[in-house]
Amino acid sequence: MTSEAANVCRQQKQPHSMKLSPILRLIAATTLIRLAFAATTGLGVDESYMVTAGRVLSLGYFDHPPASWWLSWGASHLLGTEAPVVVRLPFILLFALSQFLVWRIGCVIADRRAGYWAAVALNVSPVFGVTTASWVLPDGPLDTALLGAALCLLYALPASGRRAMGWWAAAGVCAGLALFSKYSAVLTIAGAFLYLAVDPAHRRWLLRPHPYIAAILAVLVFSPVPIWNATHGWASFAFQGDRATGFRFRPLMPLQTLGGEALFVLPWIWMPMMILLAQGFRRGAVWSHRLLCCLAAPPIVVFALISAWSSQRILYHWAAPGYLMLFPLLGERIAGRLDRAWVRRLVAGSAALVLVAVTVVATQIQFDWLGGRLATVMRNDPTAEGLDWTSVREELRARGLLAPGAVVAALNWRDAGKIGYALGPDVTMLCLNADSRQLGFADPVRAFAGRDVIVVVVDPNPRAVDEAKTWFRSVEVLQPASVVSDGRVLRTVTVLRGEGLGTGGAPGQKRETHLVIPE
Repeated sequence: MTSEAANVCRQQKQPHSMKLSPILRLIAATTLIRLAFAATTGLGVDESYMVTAGRVLSLGYFDHPPASWWLSWGASHLLGTEAPVVVRLPFILLFALSQFLVWRIGCVIADRRAGYWAAVALNVSPVFGVTTASWVLPDGPLDTALLGAALCLLYALPASGRRAMGWWAAAGVCAGLALFSKYSAVLTIAGAFLYLAVDPAHRRWLLRPHPYIAAILAVLVFSPVPIWNATHGWASFAFQGDRATGFRFRPLMPLQTLGGEALFVLPWIWMPMMILLAQGFRRGAVWSHRLLCCLAAPPIVVFALISAWSSQRILYHWAAPGYLMLFPLLGERIAGRLDRAWVRRLVAGSAALVLVAVTVVATQIQFDWLGGRLATVMRNDPTAEGLDWTSVREELRARGLLAPGAVVAALNWRDAGKIGYALGPDVTMLCLNADSRQLGFADPVRAFAGRDVIVVVVDPNPRAVDEAKTWFRSVEVLQPASVVSDGRVLRTVTVLRGEGLGTGGAPGQKRETHLVIPE
């Protein structure tokens, strides 16, 4: 057994020697801040869509595996409301667990100071500490499960006997939960096998059943997803796989992708992470450090490479699980340099920057203190994106358009998500578009053929009436509604009454052939 492996085993046997109070204080304080932020801001476009489309519980979903959908559905049904803080609550609690797991990994590879500063850095990185930490997105359960898998591997690799089998099995279950959250987890899992292939000390595990039993357990946990896909035309697999296609060669795009990821992580966090990643593959690197780097590398490298040829836009947060694995290494580096004033100032300044940013966002949504100033420098006032459009619901209800059993439709999934969430779970929300995403599976248009439907279209859309006419026997233009914040109109919403809903739009209407459109 190597000296590093012996160190890991000693730490496993002495868990009570670690003082938990600093990390618990950090978790408690940041969780309270996130609860306040969640309670004072409305759901964003993606969040609203997930809650709206996820009202119909399913074994699988079009966009992502079920974990995040089930979490928001479960929270709303358990507490009897879809209030933003309620549907976000599972994700906030999961991030609290993620902080603890990052701390624990830091303790295993170094010491509790490294773990603590790893958790601090995780909190101040916007893509983790703001979006993943509190929004209704698949990244929350994904990150928690991946951290759990990484911690189990750190315990499994130096272990033996039943203890080894237990940790390998736990790693497999966590890996399965990660896949059950987001497909991209497969890249991090591949990093584990990459490590076993390149590390001489632990390559022997490839000749033992443990990693393969872990893989079988992961597949079993993930199994509802391929079952759902097999019975729905492989819709979700096709949709996600299409994002890597297009074959438009752009050799400089990987640099842009990495630059965007650096902004999301914070450049002064990203740069030392890249240095630590490179050091992890040097000869003589500590095995636990190399393991984390092997887990980190595939998401970072693969998404950068895909951006070089794919015609689809690569979103910068997709590679976040790779950077997630580097926080324990960063925490160790910070802990070793806290005697330098510039390091302390950088950490404190980063925390202050993020705290000020979320305060500005929350107070703007609550009080609209910037008024229309944002609209003068941006194409659309982003205040509307962080505001729940309940003013539309009140207007439509006052005009008698939301009677029991009402069916409302939008012409794209983004508007359907925002409006559907604002109207509440008692209103059926349809998406009249070839690209209807999960909305087309939750409430297929065919099920409402012949019905009269209220159609809402967020302006500006000069072709709204013409588009709606392709779906109905006749269309009547009604008085518009408004998205209002503190008396200021942020969006105007065209309201139509469609009579006799059809099932497919105009015969010549363009459809995106890579999507499976449910009938």
